[in-house]
Amino acid sequence: MGRRGDAHRLIRWLWTSRRLDARLARLALLPFAGAWRLGMAARNLAFDRRWLPMRELPLPAVAVGNLTVGGSGKTPIASWIAAHYAARGLAPGVLLRGYGRDEVLVHRRQVPEARVVADPDRVAGAERALAEGAMVLVLDDAFQRRDVWRDYNIAVVSAETSRAVRWPLPAGPWREGLAALARADAVIVTRKRAPAALALELARSLGATVRGPVAVVHLGVSRYEGLVSGRRHEARSLEGRRVVAASAIADPEAFVAQTKATGAQVQVATWRDHHEFREEDVAWLAKAARKADFVVLTEKDAVKLRDRWPASVPEPLVAVLDLTWEQGEAAIRAGLDAIVTPVERL
Repeated sequence: MGRRGDAHRLIRWLWTSRRLDARLARLALLPFAGAWRLGMAARNLAFDRRWLPMRELPLPAVAVGNLTVGGSGKTPIASWIAAHYAARGLAPGVLLRGYGRDEVLVHRRQVPEARVVADPDRVAGAERALAEGAMVLVLDDAFQRRDVWRDYNIAVVSAETSRAVRWPLPAGPWREGLAALARADAVIVTRKRAPAALALELARSLGATVRGPVAVVHLGVSRYEGLVSGRRHEARSLEGRRVVAASAIADPEAFVAQTKATGAQVQVATWRDHHEFREEDVAWLAKAARKADFVVLTEKDAVKLRDRWPASVPEPLVAVLDLTWEQGEAAIRAGLDAIVTPVERL
């Protein structure tokens, strides 16, 4: 049922290991990585030369995306941006690519004022959001979506990913190289388990590549909430307890590391990213909850299990991800505000 995380361990070995066998495996994938790189270069050239069209959106738009595959923290950043606009009285429309029910539910839960639309056609999604009352758009996972216009382009770079090999897919995790940051209006470096000094140094090194601000955000867990009750549990309450850390996300390592940092005795259970939990999966988690002191879930997984959790079984705890700005918050807010100034004058 995918609980062993074999695929994730294989990818981690391939993309981060410096061992000879991993290097040979990457070399075997070199033709495919070369084809990916050439394809992306040709595509970018076509957009740069305007051989491929870029469609307009009906509202001011912020695009958030990354250069690597999954786990950089772009979804929490997109939710923060949506909440920023909502706090200013501007209803945000959050546009998703249409893959994975979890992200839709997370955005709706974290920003109730948002009009969340999942549609691979971002223009059609934008029209739906506009019809529902949106006043500004937040495009999640859209840095490479060059076929639609955006007024503010944010690239998210994970400090943890800096340890991975700099090879294109599938030999490495990179959709595009760092040179693509020249298209960004701003860069946000995220860190989960990486030291603050490493993230700040990465931000400093990227500053020469980007024409706008380079900010740093820490995505950490300081508290947990009951899946059903919402009751608050401090992170220290897990110390010394038997905990099952269960997740179906792109970067389970960071989640596991954050859980272990509480001092808990951690057993790991992973599924592939965006996994839709089946009845046997829920039964397995319920059995784990009866045996362990706690089952701990991510917010992305909790939204898929909250309405399905058996009432007779102890509720899991949900790790609440805190977004803390360590550099550049004011500059990012100013950039976001600048694109909606005309909207506020209507």
